Amino acid sequence: MSIKIGLFGFGRTGSVVAKEIALDPALSLEWVCRRTTPQDSPFASHLLGYATDFAPFVATDSLDETFLKARPVDLVIDFSSSTNAKSYDKLARSGIRLVSAISNYGQDELELLKTASQKTSVLYSPNITLGINWLIMASKMLRKIIPHADVEVVEEHFRAKKDVSGTALKLARQLDLDPEEHVNSIRVGGIVGKHEVIFGLPHQTIRLVHESVNRAAFGTGAIFASKWLKDKKNGFYTMENVLQETFYSKMHEITY
Repeated sequence: MSIKIGLFGFGRTGSVVAKEIALDPALSLEWVCRRTTPQDSPFASHLLGYATDFAPFVATDSLDETFLKARPVDLVIDFSSSTNAKSYDKLARSGIRLVSAISNYGQDELELLKTASQKTSVLYSPNITLGINWLIMASKMLRKIIPHADVEVVEEHFRAKKDVSGTALKLARQLDLDPEEHVNSIRVGGIVGKHEVIFGLPHQTIRLVHESVNRAAFGTGAIFASKWLKDKKNGFYTMENVLQETFYSKMHEITY
């Protein structure tokens, strides 16, 4: 039986994620929630158009218990904005699991996410791509093995991106580095996102690199997380939990 999915957000990334969900035979995209919807829809007032040709839209203000009962889902994936955190309690009370990929929660909104995890299973990852989370894990492991190495974090993004990458800042914190001293930013062209951790030793250099070449990578990560979360008990989880469990479960299959 397929996992029924609701999606928050249909912007530049959310629209790509919607397509990835629709292409996965193990998932069923039931609806897409966004702040505004087309007004010329043949649907009822709470269903106002189609997200391309595979799922109906619902306006944020119409996402209530009545709608959730009429169009039930097993899990919601959030690629919208932090303002939708106010909807998490109603999702949790309806027994709906949540995968959040929001990168800019305020403290109050983060508390709403954590409170929801007391009633349902919640997975939070500001950057939900599989590769970047493997990069974080591998970097932390290498930092433990060679604590005397010089370490720098380099992040590259499209020219219009103004802020320092939140993922790069997280990398620095996870590696016990001062972000102001050890995070280096490059803004050129249309780079989707590239992160590199450089370990400098006297006679060698180790570089761990992850590069997103398409926004579909976010959809791949969200889908992977959703399939992992579907059987989990109530609680607050991260992609590190997902990858650690997956890594250790596969260790016996690796030969050297």
